[in-house]
Amino acid sequence: MVDRFATTRWSMVVDAAGQGESARAALTALCETYRPPVLAYVRAHMRRGEEAEDLVQEFFALLLERRLAERADPERGRFRSFLLTSLKNFLINERERSNALRRGGGVQILREAAIELVADGEPGPEEAFDREWARTVLREGLRRLEQEAARAGRSELFAELRPYLIESPDQADYENVARAQGLRRNTVAVAVHRMRTRLHELVCEVLADTARDAAEVDAELRYMRDVLVPPPKVS
Repeated sequence: MVDRFATTRWSMVVDAAGQGESARAALTALCETYRPPVLAYVRAHMRRGEEAEDLVQEFFALLLERRLAERADPERGRFRSFLLTSLKNFLINERERSNALRRGGGVQILREAAIELVADGEPGPEEAFDREWARTVLREGLRRLEQEAARAGRSELFAELRPYLIESPDQADYENVARAQGLRRNTVAVAVHRMRTRLHELVCEVLADTARDAAEVDAELRYMRDVLVPPPKVS
């Protein structure tokens, strides 16, 4: 883990903060990958979905134009926190600009983090961001696993087993897949176990793209589990 990490840690952000076309391509990929949690956060602040889409597009355009990734510093915290802080600052500025336009631009505007309060009972913006961030990392891990399965000529088996990589299948599920694939039930069970193990490795690789060390990957992985599987509520 340590040797591999020496060449991959924070790599996605480092590449994005460079110069030239390769850096812009890396930053574009970074924006595309982490667009869902940004959109989830903005939507949690707003009631009008189309305005949320516009704001997210403006935020990433600003990220690209001003090369905000150059300000990301692995010694100052996680990329997830950097992205959320950048987004909050962007929304504050947008709120101030909007208020200034409505009031003629000559009035001192109080700094406000929220664009619009969400309805009671809905998840808060940071909760929505973190949940969608965790889902984004998981989806990227699954995408990479699907690509590996395709290269190995096992796309059909992957498609059959994908629903069981997150939630445990019961015996009937194993039997159904075994019949569909012409395999023994135990063979299917072993395949699920191996894919789950590989998915865990790939999720760690996704996290490593924007983490500074192995300890941070482990911490983010634990946080993902907490976000995706929250503890039961005590009545």
